[in-house]
Amino acid sequence: MTEVALLTTALLFGGMVLYSFGFAAFVFNALPAETAGPLIRRAFPHFYLFVLGTSAPAAAVVAFSDDWISASLLAVIALTTVYARQVLMPAINAATDTKRKGRFKALHGLSVLITLAHIGAAGAVIVRLANT
Repeated sequence: MTEVALLTTALLFGGMVLYSFGFAAFVFNALPAETAGPLIRRAFPHFYLFVLGTSAPAAAVVAFSDDWISASLLAVIALTTVYARQVLMPAINAATDTKRKGRFKALHGLSVLITLAHIGAAGAVIVRLANT
């Protein structure tokens, strides 16, 4: 069971890192801003579904191994992803649509912090699982 949890969490970690530091950066460097912005906006709901679809099952699998710290970290990732997708992302989009740059910057900054925390937490779980 630990191997499945480790692989699922590694997929979560790798996917988040690739999307955050690879795909998004590439899109904004390769495309004009007026094209890149809408593309990223369309991609983010899928990103959040990926994070939710990997962190929630990983949390369930890890719970069976009695590593409650890792299971809790993964569950927190899943729960905060629901918030990010259902509440934060629409607020960011609304701020963009209404040209409220200050609000956009604050909300986008929060989403970046959440994603960085998710990456850090998933990395911590990988280390914990690898050492069991």
